[in-house]
Amino acid sequence: RGHQDALGGVVSAAAASDEKQSSSHEQQTSLVLNDLRHYLTGVEDGEADPHETNDDDDSNENDHRSDVALPVAAIKTLLGVIKRSTANTMMGLQADLRKASDDMIAFVKSSSPNNSLLLGGRSHIALASGCELFLKYVTRAFLELPDFAACIAQVLERGERFADISVHSRDRIAELGQAFVQDGQTVLTHGWSRVVSALLIRAATVHNKHFSLVILEGRPDAGGIKAAKLYADAGIPTTVVLDSAMGHAMESVDLVICGAEGVVENGGIVNKIGTFPLGIVAREMGKPFYVAAESYKFARLFPLNQRDLPDMGGGLANLHFVDTTSWHATNTTRPTTPKSRPHGDESMEDSERETVRGLVRLPDHVKVENPICDYTPAKYITLLFTDLGVLTPSAVSDELIRLYQ
Repeated sequence: RGHQDALGGVVSAAAASDEKQSSSHEQQTSLVLNDLRHYLTGVEDGEADPHETNDDDDSNENDHRSDVALPVAAIKTLLGVIKRSTANTMMGLQADLRKASDDMIAFVKSSSPNNSLLLGGRSHIALASGCELFLKYVTRAFLELPDFAACIAQVLERGERFADISVHSRDRIAELGQAFVQDGQTVLTHGWSRVVSALLIRAATVHNKHFSLVILEGRPDAGGIKAAKLYADAGIPTTVVLDSAMGHAMESVDLVICGAEGVVENGGIVNKIGTFPLGIVAREMGKPFYVAAESYKFARLFPLNQRDLPDMGGGLANLHFVDTTSWHATNTTRPTTPKSRPHGDESMEDSERETVRGLVRLPDHVKVENPICDYTPAKYITLLFTDLGVLTPSAVSDELIRLYQ
């Protein structure tokens, strides 16, 4: 009996230890995701979430997220992990950083409505690249400084400067790329990209170039429409066209510039859905296709087709289709939805469906796919504007080797 009691005590102690460890991991995950949200939104934990908007508010001010790019937000979050870590060996610290990276990637890949609004259609590729680059840097720093405390101090010091470096990278790309935009030209762009907007606005406001802009609407999150307001406010003549009209619009433009979620090893890019057909149309019509992207988006991926891309996640699980022309026909300028439904809720009850004018009902057996990104092969890309310089697609692999050495 004594042995049984002792064994029972050991089992109970082990269970209590596992429960405590599980609780600690959950707490660390919560801190990591709170930090990531903070850097992506610029909102401290506990403050009002700017994405929880009033359905009656027609403005899109809340759609403009923090100026921090996704990989930079991830690296800032990892710096917080280092500050909180109780590890006293490099192996323990790397385990903490790897777990935090995995938690962030899983968060970005999830398909909840709130995450989709927060990320604005961005995939996890840029985040994963930033995390991998930072982990590689931590390892290299330890090899240079074997003293653990000194190594951590150096990583934190240099890491804090990374956000400033990324902003300067964007400025450098904008200055390099604006030289390819000339007076009197018409530029076609797709989606919302911080670096592309910096490039075009610099060309217009700093270098006083007079050009017009055609931007695709950017379904399903209306990224292009949101960006169009920014360009119009900067004084750039802007026209929004349907995504399906890219071929029609291509005849009247001189060049195409877009951003990238990731630049892969073979010189191709992963970007907002619709970039691949845009590259095909541009090449077929003899229009240069330029990509603007920071070097921290260079990803160690080698896709050959769309099926080779990793699972993106991040998209809304359900899409609802509305004939927007019916709003005008019924003297309604916007669909009406019950105020009780939370902003961004994907679910829609039958009673709610009746309140949306022009909603097209699909049979349950009809499958709807909603990919957020596609892969554009290098052969469709003319040049890449990066903080490392203006590169041909074939030069990307060499730069990747230098980055990860």
